[in-house]
Amino acid sequence: MSVPTQQTPIILLKEGSTQTKGNDAQRNNIQAAKLVAELVRTSLGPRGMDKMLVDTLGDVTITNDGATILKEIDVQHPAAKMIVEISKATDNEVGDGTTSTVVLAGSLLEKAEELVTKNVHPTVVVDGFKKASEKAIEVLRQVATAIDPTDKKYLKKIATTTLASKLVSTNSSELADVVVDSVLAVAEKAGDKYRVDIDNIKVEKKSGGTIKDTKLIHGIILDKEIVHGGMPKRIENAKIALLNAPLEIEKTEFDAKININSPEQMQLFIDEENKMLKKMSDKITQAGANVVLCQKGVDDMAQHYLQKAGILAVRRIKESDMTKIAKATGARIVSNISEMTSNDLGSANLVEERLVETDRWVFVEGCKNPKAVSILVRGGSQRIADEAERSVHDALMAVKDAVVYPKVVVGGGAPEAHVAHKIREWANTLEGRAQLAAQKFADGIETIPLVLAENTGMDPLDTQVDLRSKSASGKATYGIDVNAAKIGDLSAKDIYEPLAVKEQVINAATEAACMILRIDDVIAASKSREMPKPGGYGGPGGDMSGMDM
Repeated sequence: MSVPTQQTPIILLKEGSTQTKGNDAQRNNIQAAKLVAELVRTSLGPRGMDKMLVDTLGDVTITNDGATILKEIDVQHPAAKMIVEISKATDNEVGDGTTSTVVLAGSLLEKAEELVTKNVHPTVVVDGFKKASEKAIEVLRQVATAIDPTDKKYLKKIATTTLASKLVSTNSSELADVVVDSVLAVAEKAGDKYRVDIDNIKVEKKSGGTIKDTKLIHGIILDKEIVHGGMPKRIENAKIALLNAPLEIEKTEFDAKININSPEQMQLFIDEENKMLKKMSDKITQAGANVVLCQKGVDDMAQHYLQKAGILAVRRIKESDMTKIAKATGARIVSNISEMTSNDLGSANLVEERLVETDRWVFVEGCKNPKAVSILVRGGSQRIADEAERSVHDALMAVKDAVVYPKVVVGGGAPEAHVAHKIREWANTLEGRAQLAAQKFADGIETIPLVLAENTGMDPLDTQVDLRSKSASGKATYGIDVNAAKIGDLSAKDIYEPLAVKEQVINAATEAACMILRIDDVIAASKSREMPKPGGYGGPGGDMSGMDM
């Protein structure tokens, strides 16, 4: 007699975990990524709309910068988070093209979904996309124009193109001049190429005035005021001492007790402290300094001695600002005041405290070798000043990209339209299903000019037909002329973008799309249960009436 064996069910996942498999998992992820792309789609280009973001505290941000929009919203879906990450990476790497990256990634996934639903294996699609992206970059490099990295005329065109799609577009010409001058001021030659450390350009924003009042300072702005009211407010031919040590009597690291039995002893103790502070101040004066910028605190008595010597002092300056001032003025940051000499001092034509709106800020101007500069961004309100600062950051990064990698392409969706045409031609040489993936990649790339046209109010279908016929002519300069709302030759309109941005957009979007396509199983762990709150059921002092006693 045989005993029926009962199979024990195997429980693999922890209770509460969920698993989505196969096509459902893919569809779910693709849908989430497409939704993120939809979110920023309408903000692409000079005619793009702005988004108003309100955080949990009620603070408002108004922007059309893709990276800022996605940073401010709290995305929960894991696939959507991956799209947010590529926008952040693009912002850090090249500073511009964040919206394009997200729109392109969403579009590639949409086109891939069409193939996956027709039973084309995702791996085939991924391989096709990767080959097509390599081909796209090859085509872009062929149509790119090499420029002189110090050619202000070309760099201004790039800055103006970037600023044209921002809230500050009406003032893009003035801002572009400021941006180009600041990048060239900090550019350093290394062999045949140039290096630009964008951290050497300090951007300070202050509401009040208009965007036109934005100006470049060949030096550093410190958002601090002079420590003592009696100190000079303006010093010409400044000799600057940078201190990393406090102008105070430091407390001992171990516990110390001093027994004082009489008022005279107390007075001696105070006098000795004052002597030490006087000695520090004298050392600074002997070195020849007339400006002291201190990273730490400055004692009241030290302020008095410095003021008597006619020295201007500022305290509690950020370390990053100290480094920038050292670069700009040629000063050396001193940690031990007793060893300070005149060789440690930096120089500037002018150090002055000025009233900016309601705050007093110190300006260090006319530095001898300003490899660090500042841009003071102004705007009618705090919101406008914030957005102007974001716009200036994008323009700085775009100009930096062109100086470091001196190749540019025409903007307005022209290179994307040309690349899409070339990839379709190249796809015909491929065999099997990879050909379908390459063609879909071309359709995805073409989305960029079509979204630009859509945001301008043009008919997407007519635009697509017209754009394809113009691209077939072989010129990579036909794109969307947003001001005239028609397709035109944009090289005549001086609309240029760095090649570095285009390459980053294609690489980042393709990688993100391929990563999401390869996922066929989503296993989500259960949320951890909250600990019982004190005073709650089962907690200390909790109500236990429901328990059996």
